[in-house]
Amino acid sequence: MTTPFYVSPQQAMADRAEYARKGIARGRSVVVLQYADGIVFVAENPSRALHKVSEIYDRIAFAAVGKYNEFENLRIGGVRYADLRGYTYDRDDVTARGLANVYAQTLGTIFSSAAEKPYEVELIVAEVGAGPEDDQIYRLPHDGSIVDEHGSVAVGGNADQISNYLGQRHREGMTLAEALKLAVESLTRDTNGGERSLTAEQLEVAVLDRNRPQQRKFKRILGRQLSRLLEPETAPEETEPAETAESGETAETAESTEPQAEPGEE
Repeated sequence: MTTPFYVSPQQAMADRAEYARKGIARGRSVVVLQYADGIVFVAENPSRALHKVSEIYDRIAFAAVGKYNEFENLRIGGVRYADLRGYTYDRDDVTARGLANVYAQTLGTIFSSAAEKPYEVELIVAEVGAGPEDDQIYRLPHDGSIVDEHGSVAVGGNADQISNYLGQRHREGMTLAEALKLAVESLTRDTNGGERSLTAEQLEVAVLDRNRPQQRKFKRILGRQLSRLLEPETAPEETEPAETAESGETAETAESTEPQAEPGEE
């Protein structure tokens, strides 16, 4: 007769958490930043078919890292929840807080269930408001807890290092170009403190723009627009006034000091 192998509940939950964290850390990072006119999402994602950032509803967007099939199922469930609630009640009743609570219940149930493995995903749900003070950003780790974030947040990859970098440099009132460049700078820093380069083709960028006239505030930044925003700013060149060969006066001054012809003379 064999002795049954016993694992304490605490150890079992710790092992499941470690398993999920390792899976999430293998994914490429996603950065979310507030800027003056809304919220920008920046993901290192060379694929044009598999999106890490997506629209959920009018003012709400979703970003995720980890296993694509798992967070895609969650995204689809979130869209269905938002559509049903908006149709049954009112479109304004669909909020990021309500959606985050739904995701938290789902992730928490899966994480605590011994019958299936935990999801290897970490989510961000964001909602743009009428002003920066009304913006909402929620981070949902694998265990279903909810973290209310402000200003900036990073998930996946070396998220802790990226978050520290953003926390030191992010400020209120940044333009879209400034926020985007800061996000890319944070993604290009590796764990050893070095830097690598990321091109526009390797990035997935989207915004929730509070100033859009449409009811739907989500917009993807692609192609030439993304390349222009990533271009470094160049200071305008200063031009010195033209000088005359003899006295060093400007051309305009030289012309004004020439003797004027008398009437009738040519």
